[in-house]
Amino acid sequence: MQRLAVIFILAGLMIIGYAAYEIFSTNKSQMESLVEAQKIVSEENVTIEQFQPEIEEEVGILHIPKIDAELPIIEGTDEDELAKGVGHYRGTTYPLENDQIVLSGHRDTVFKRMGELEIGDILTIELPYGKFSYEIYETFIVDANDTTVIRSTAPDEILTVSTCYPFNFVGSAPDRYVINAHPVQTE
Repeated sequence: MQRLAVIFILAGLMIIGYAAYEIFSTNKSQMESLVEAQKIVSEENVTIEQFQPEIEEEVGILHIPKIDAELPIIEGTDEDELAKGVGHYRGTTYPLENDQIVLSGHRDTVFKRMGELEIGDILTIELPYGKFSYEIYETFIVDANDTTVIRSTAPDEILTVSTCYPFNFVGSAPDRYVINAHPVQTE
């Protein structure tokens, strides 16, 4: 009986250790990506035509003032990219291209406070060719397999931000929380 208790304690410590390592590793990766993104957005004389990001590359910063967030934007939405920050969905546009911009992130890392955002809150994308602000005009929940939220909105520029939902769900969440925002200011 005592041997079984020791095994359970050791197993629990290993699980806690692994979880602590994963949290540390993810936070470190996101901080490194943010430093790189800050360097990239400080580059001068970059035009939208010159802006051609590659998969896994830091491309900019997503600022969310309401929750005091400054998050690196990474090109791509696979696990490798989402481990580093907010992923830009390949195949959608960037600011000034007059179509849908899609950003995604994990609910337990970069978007852990996403549920605090409300209609009227501002999101700002900072890229090497400028800063672009968007005002949230709607939020909704869809099934995890519903890809209809990714669509052309041309000629209207819409920022769509998504994360898994419910926010406190353990495991693979069954839904997606979606925010849509329209441009309000270009700097």
